[in-house]
Amino acid sequence: MKPSMLAKLDQLANRLVELDELLMHEGATSNMDSYRKMTREHAEIGPLVALYQDFQRAQADIEEAQEMLSDPEMKEVAQDEIEAAKGRVVRLEMDLQKMLLPKDVNDERNIFLEIRAGTGGDESALFAGDLLRMYTRFAERNRWQVEMVSESASDLGGYREVIVRLVGNGVYSKLKFESGGHRVQRVPATETQGRIHTSACTVAVMPEADEVEDVNINPADLRIDTFRASGAGGQHINKTDSAVRLTHLPTGIVVECQDDRSQHKNKAQALKVLAARIKDVQMREQQSKEAATRKSLIGSGDRSERIRTYNFPQGRMTDHRINLTLYKLDFIMDGDLTELTNALAAEHQAELLAALGD
Repeated sequence: MKPSMLAKLDQLANRLVELDELLMHEGATSNMDSYRKMTREHAEIGPLVALYQDFQRAQADIEEAQEMLSDPEMKEVAQDEIEAAKGRVVRLEMDLQKMLLPKDVNDERNIFLEIRAGTGGDESALFAGDLLRMYTRFAERNRWQVEMVSESASDLGGYREVIVRLVGNGVYSKLKFESGGHRVQRVPATETQGRIHTSACTVAVMPEADEVEDVNINPADLRIDTFRASGAGGQHINKTDSAVRLTHLPTGIVVECQDDRSQHKNKAQALKVLAARIKDVQMREQQSKEAATRKSLIGSGDRSERIRTYNFPQGRMTDHRINLTLYKLDFIMDGDLTELTNALAAEHQAELLAALGD
């Protein structure tokens, strides 16, 4: 293990001892805020320090066994103990490195999932509908809640643009690498010559922002327009100016919401999407800076990057960032994304471990 990591672990071990002493005295005082803060810190670093102590014991076992090698009668036993302890050291070192990785504060957040049709006309809009179904089925498998936020349907049944909110445990952690360009290759139903067409959609995964803490939106920076909702929804929805369009003047971000009959609810939902988009822009700027320094393959925040191709004639899906090809396209389009999301998470973890060791 690198000296810098060992130094950090020694520092955390010393901090845990310090917290033990402080909590012993603080518990008898009335400063409950300070007490709770230290209790949380203790709970966070306690398991890591315990693992580090196991690592130190395994190293000590190796040293003790090496001292026994000079004794002919104990040599064989000592060699066995050394091999076993070395195996423990390797496993514990890997576990420690993983626990030292910086945690993504957004991993447990709900998300806004935005899918936009790109090149390919009607076929692209149909593919946007297919992607929405894929993510919706994945959400069902994970027992997440799916809420329609905004939709702009195409004439043939797809979507020019659609935004849904996914609510559940660890939503962002599992879908945060889906942002980017998704390309499809297939024969459209309207194609009479049997030719394969290529079209594309853009997917954006945005962690839901806490408007109070994460994004400060000045009301003076907003232009609010109301209009009559269009599309499905019955006669009532079209009788009043219930649809809301928000324009954030400093960034030029525009959000429309018309899914509810209530203008008040549409405005509240639009504000949540706007906050998520502003937060997303800030995150992508930070990720781009990090990617420039460590050449990150995943999570670079580049929306224009083509991340994946869905080839229907060959029944395969290829993720270009990690060179992963799976010949199970029917299952993937039905929401079976676990193998893919796990592979992306593992690659990202490997990148972080490599950066940690630099």
